[in-house]
Amino acid sequence: MRTARKGSVEMPAFVRQLVKETEKRVSSFFKGGRGGTAEGEQQGEGEKEEVIPSPYLDRPVLDKLTEEGCARWGLTYALGSMQGWRANMEDFHNCVPQLGGELADWSFFAVFDGHAGSTVAQYCSQHLLGHILATDGIGPEDDPPKVKGAIEEGFLQTDKHLHSVARREGWERGGTTVVATLISPYYIYFANCGDSRAMLCRSGQVCFSTEDHKPYSPLEKERIESAGGSVSLQRINGSLAVSRALGDFGYKGAENRTPSQQMVSPEPEVCVVERSPADEFLVLACDGVWDTISNEELCAFIHNRLRVCTDLRDVCTQVIDLCLYKGSLDNISIILLCFPGAPQLSTEALHQEAELEDLLESKVAEIYDELCVRGEEPELLSVLTVLASTVIPGLPPGGGIQSKRNCIISAYYQQRDAHKPMIPNGLGGS
Repeated sequence: MRTARKGSVEMPAFVRQLVKETEKRVSSFFKGGRGGTAEGEQQGEGEKEEVIPSPYLDRPVLDKLTEEGCARWGLTYALGSMQGWRANMEDFHNCVPQLGGELADWSFFAVFDGHAGSTVAQYCSQHLLGHILATDGIGPEDDPPKVKGAIEEGFLQTDKHLHSVARREGWERGGTTVVATLISPYYIYFANCGDSRAMLCRSGQVCFSTEDHKPYSPLEKERIESAGGSVSLQRINGSLAVSRALGDFGYKGAENRTPSQQMVSPEPEVCVVERSPADEFLVLACDGVWDTISNEELCAFIHNRLRVCTDLRDVCTQVIDLCLYKGSLDNISIILLCFPGAPQLSTEALHQEAELEDLLESKVAEIYDELCVRGEEPELLSVLTVLASTVIPGLPPGGGIQSKRNCIISAYYQQRDAHKPMIPNGLGGS
């Protein structure tokens, strides 16, 4: 049984305006003549500059995919996903709040972060769970060693079948990282293959998080070099930034070595955590989130947001916006799972949130008026810059001023509209 509701949430127009004002700076950084001809120089006759497509857009794609649902045993969840500054959307996901049959009280969720295309991520999102369940290692008895073995074997079988399909279809180049969780009545199983990450928050603190698989990690580097590869620029052979993934078959050709001994291993790291009534929420997210925010910051931020927001999709949206404003240039995907012990709506927290937004609006008005008095153009970036250096009490923990940017931008446009010169009646045209 799958209980879910899907939809699309579009970024407000005033946020798009902020992006419009800042996109040139980002574009300049990534596309500003690196490797090209210097300004004022001319290429020699017959010389042609090799044009390498940029992995980044001139402006980010801000539309979000959202999804929400629940399981009969008390779990609620939401997904948020956005393409962002990347030229293509390569993230996929799988949300199954109830597996059905004798596993009706089990749930499965996963985030797939593709690279060099989206095909592998899409394929794995559709087949990984089936391969895990086909091992017959998962049943009502909930035996952790057997379940761990089933998850590991499911990953290996997915990669094996994927290789056959890739050779047949001619898309052997791409790959995907995977972070997944299988939740039983008694345990939470975490499976990580790559640098996406899972995090469990219990009693307001980070209780557990997976370890990223990077080529420069000592054990990963040892395996890579033993398989004939090297690590330079923190990447395998100076190219691939993850050391475990499904796909990436160009890195899996070392002879007389098992799949788990290749430069890129498809074997997940599987961990088991016993469930507790103190469990609050669990996060699965791609590295587009973790590149900009720490485990502890995200735990604190979500804990705070759950006390002022009942819509989990909105919480996911706020996390995505926060990561975008903190500088994430990647696709951004997050799944938020809330257990029965998750923080609940708080009247006190709602009052504090309202006071904070009133304070921000008044600060924006003060800064706007001050810039006008000084004869300076009160541009949005000028207001944001001044506000960023101002001490603001009561900001969401883990989020800071970036987490309230939408409120600030809205207040700015209210001020701009209020300062527009009034046109006398009868002079504004027919």
